[in-house]
Amino acid sequence: MRRFCSVALATALFGLVSLGDARAEILAMMNYESKSPESLKSLKLSGLGERREGIAILDVDPNSPNFGKWLVDFPLPPDLIAHHIFYDRTQTKAYISALGKPQLHIMDLTANPYRITRMDVPECEVGEDVIFSEDNRLWYLTCMGSHKVIVGDVATDEIRQVIDLPVKYPHGLAVHSGIDRVLVTSTVRASDLGDPGELVTVIEKSSGKVLGTKKVSNKPSPAGAAPVELLFVPGVSPPVAYVTNMYGASLWTLTWDPATKDFVTAEAFDFAPLEIGVPLEMYFNDAVTKMYVTTASPGHLHIFDVSQDPAKPKLLKSLKTGEGAHHVAFTKDEKLAFVQNTLLNLPGMSEGTITVVDLEKEEVVAQIDTLQQAGFNPNLIVLLPEWNSLAGH
Repeated sequence: MRRFCSVALATALFGLVSLGDARAEILAMMNYESKSPESLKSLKLSGLGERREGIAILDVDPNSPNFGKWLVDFPLPPDLIAHHIFYDRTQTKAYISALGKPQLHIMDLTANPYRITRMDVPECEVGEDVIFSEDNRLWYLTCMGSHKVIVGDVATDEIRQVIDLPVKYPHGLAVHSGIDRVLVTSTVRASDLGDPGELVTVIEKSSGKVLGTKKVSNKPSPAGAAPVELLFVPGVSPPVAYVTNMYGASLWTLTWDPATKDFVTAEAFDFAPLEIGVPLEMYFNDAVTKMYVTTASPGHLHIFDVSQDPAKPKLLKSLKTGEGAHHVAFTKDEKLAFVQNTLLNLPGMSEGTITVVDLEKEEVVAQIDTLQQAGFNPNLIVLLPEWNSLAGH
């Protein structure tokens, strides 16, 4: 593995840490890439020359005098196509997946300044999601292009296991050690977002053995639902996992049946009657009374009540955000949420802004267009560990 850190990042982060207690601020980290020519044209922005990628740190506190200010810029290789940033459960390490190269970049968040190590993962083409076991001992990486799940050791980052999947295009992943199961979605072909799947693969966690698949659509096969993300409802017995169907415009549940030691699938919510599509990410508040779901087309953050029956979410409110609403970062006090509005540089779903939501009032209070105006798309947002809630992940 190879370690590197820019001097500019070191200097800036030292300053941020030194001044963090002296002023009101909430710092967010976003990996970004150059907007496509089509997106630049639609937004009436000029091009910036050669393609750029990097990690930006911005102040996203709407009450801060530096609100929206770009504080740190950390360049990344322009052909990496850095995809997402995932914190381990202690929020002391961050894992950056990549679509363009078989690599993980691992950030040590305990160092001042942060240090990043490159880890080559030769068997992983088109790295997508990184998920952690409940005890934080193992990480799981889905490889959308090579149809594998890579299992690694959080302490050493050594690869423990490579699981070959019977179903193509793995993307979302969820782990439940209590029932010894791992779930993996089958989404779309990475090259053109075609050939959408309809299945969730069920794996025995302890052995890595594939036990079977579950269909998450009522339509005849091929249903083209493109299940994308998975998330277990925290602390619920029997376990319930939600899955978002990207092309199916729906939420489905997989509920554990202790008698049969298998999952029962059911549709939980249909976005189609609302003329809303492309559901993506899911999050929970600490009390597990509310679930938050993003939809990219058009961009919304949806608030569901799950306090009565986790398998039957009740839609409370839909907040309009920006085109391509995707990931959300939540403050630890659950007062603010920050919605990143970009999905893979796709036309009509790559606005490139951040929408600030007051969770107590359940209303949009501000928008950040710093990266958009510079000609970039943020591909993910997380708050720095001091402020960040894992929100059920």
